[in-house]
Amino acid sequence: MRRPSRTVRLARWSVRHPGRAIGGWLALVVAAVVLMMAVPTTQMGDDDMRIGQSGEAARMIADAGLGDLPMESVLITAAVDGDPAFEANAHQALGSLAEELRRLPEVDSVGEPVWSSERTAALLPVVLAREGADAVADLPAITKVTDRVADSSPALRIEQTGEVSIDQAIWERVGADLLKAEAISLPVTLLIMVVAFGALVAAGVPLLLALTGIAIAMGIYAPLSILVPDSGSVGSVVMMIGMAVGVDYCLLYLKRERAERRRGADTQRAIELAAHSAGHAVVLSGLAVMVAMSGLFLSRDMVFAGLAIGAILVVGIAVLGSLTVVPAVLAKLGHRIDRGRVPGLWRLQARVRQGAISSRLVSPVLRRPVAAALLAGGLLLAIAAPTVLMRLQSSNLDTLPQSVPAVQTAQRIQEIFPSERPTLDVVVSGEADEVEAGLARVAVAAEQAGVGTPMPVRSAADGRTAVLSIAAPATEGDRANERAVDELRDDLLPEVLDGGGDLEWAVGGVVAESMDYDHNQSMTLPLVIAFVLVLTMLMIWTYFRSVTLAVLTTVLNLLSVGAAFGVMVLVFQGSWANGLLGYESTGRLINWVPLFCFVVLVGLSMDYHVFVLSRIREHLRAGVAYRDAVRLGITDTASVVTSAAAVMVSVFVAYGFTSMLEMKQMGVGLATAILLDATVVRLVLLPALLLVFEKRLTRSAFAARAELGDDAETPAQAGVPVAAGSSA
Repeated sequence: MRRPSRTVRLARWSVRHPGRAIGGWLALVVAAVVLMMAVPTTQMGDDDMRIGQSGEAARMIADAGLGDLPMESVLITAAVDGDPAFEANAHQALGSLAEELRRLPEVDSVGEPVWSSERTAALLPVVLAREGADAVADLPAITKVTDRVADSSPALRIEQTGEVSIDQAIWERVGADLLKAEAISLPVTLLIMVVAFGALVAAGVPLLLALTGIAIAMGIYAPLSILVPDSGSVGSVVMMIGMAVGVDYCLLYLKRERAERRRGADTQRAIELAAHSAGHAVVLSGLAVMVAMSGLFLSRDMVFAGLAIGAILVVGIAVLGSLTVVPAVLAKLGHRIDRGRVPGLWRLQARVRQGAISSRLVSPVLRRPVAAALLAGGLLLAIAAPTVLMRLQSSNLDTLPQSVPAVQTAQRIQEIFPSERPTLDVVVSGEADEVEAGLARVAVAAEQAGVGTPMPVRSAADGRTAVLSIAAPATEGDRANERAVDELRDDLLPEVLDGGGDLEWAVGGVVAESMDYDHNQSMTLPLVIAFVLVLTMLMIWTYFRSVTLAVLTTVLNLLSVGAAFGVMVLVFQGSWANGLLGYESTGRLINWVPLFCFVVLVGLSMDYHVFVLSRIREHLRAGVAYRDAVRLGITDTASVVTSAAAVMVSVFVAYGFTSMLEMKQMGVGLATAILLDATVVRLVLLPALLLVFEKRLTRSAFAARAELGDDAETPAQAGVPVAAGSSA
């Protein structure tokens, strides 16, 4: 008898020392919480997000000390359009605002009022005294003054907005959305677990494992965030991925252990059999998710790097918990794991034979595999077809929740005051006189070319660096602004500055930053896709020793992802679904969503894939004929796959009801892919393709009997005592 596999040895240790395993896990949870409190998560700053030429422009501005303090704007319009007393009332309100705001220590300065061309609106610029988190802390004092003046001026509409106001309002909305998503997903997940197990105790174990794993992951990430800061989304991703895989892995283990007990194995034998089969599948699935998420590092984007680290941590912890804590809990509870039985569900599960429903669905597929493969593959290709029409955009005012007052005010300001539109920042460094002369030529050329309205030049103290801000020709999100950036970079600045001495120049600003981000993604996206697909292919080949199976895995992953992208394009780029999920279409997808969804989906789809293929191979090594092994592998795992998919879909769908457009797109895309993957792919396309390529697969190590020299073991060879009547 060979030495037991590592998963079996871990399970045996946990069974023999359940108190240590469970106590160690709880101690890890407490330590993680203490660590989070002692080491606050480091938030990403502007320096961490610099990319391309716009990043170079931001660096030059910062080095020269030309960075601006954050500014808020107070917009004043008439409460009733056409009010003849508006201008007089506005002057009075502006005076009160300026006087009170200048007395605040939170305010650095108050600018002169700016009137619209028709004098139907006035804008008061307010420069805050501090930046970053300090500015957020100072904001309430400024808002209090604005609200007080607004309350005393009923004839006027007085509104405040700015980068700090918008960010604060959005993060408050995101926090509320996450609480709402959790409030939806947690009870739904528990309900799914109750239906899956028919018992409350068994249903609660996966949920507790997932939640504690999330807490541990966030605690470990807190000190790591010093090196890779949090963009503000790591917690959301850890919660989403942690709930999905934590429940999934625990479910695989518990289901297999219960199945072995029903076949006659005692608790310890059932745990060891589950450790050998489901445990191996959990390890490989977890590695697949972590490998897929590591592809985000190739994006050279600090936001993605933080998300990757958070996801890898929570997946690794979920795997560890499934291999140690779950066996310990099962050993401690024994048959008491089935306490809290729900009478109707428990009797129904006892009466319904395992795989009774799935066998009826799979039978026609096995009879006509070629037709089934063509039908299912054609359906997925048809759903994926709209992907060719995918268009991407960066987040902007139009993609933010339109119900946020600060967002509405910012949009009104850009419509009324063209000078308040996004700016294109031309930064020039060199000899002081050459810099001054060069920017003067740029201002004239920019106005003549119609790329925007030049503003006064800001110069460093030594005059060696200066910034010419140009008001963009259109409101935020308009493609005309991007064309203006291209014209500055490709034509105007090289023509005007390159012959004017030894000058260093760069074009930055919000529009340029979005363009550089999009360009970086388009350059790194093929690398990320190739990396993830190649490594997952290698993992399948290494584990199952079949090139054909590795290629089929990649094809199935691409079909699932393509179908998800097709649905996202249909839902979010068209206008037919406006209002269904509380959004208005912008005609594009948020640029980071497809890449993130790709790596997540490739990783998560491997969960079911590996579990099903492992079960099929287990039957083949027990001497079952190939066609029967495929049928049994699908039907044996159908309930697990369905339950796990239902959990993941419920988690992802909850994000579709949040306020942020990118979270809606991500939730719908992930939920669609998992739903299709668990039904069309696993119940139809996978078994059909396994039969279509039967001759090639039966000649590979995947279908070889273990005694013929394959390196993977049967449970008996792995040192697992097999109970009488066990399917092993």
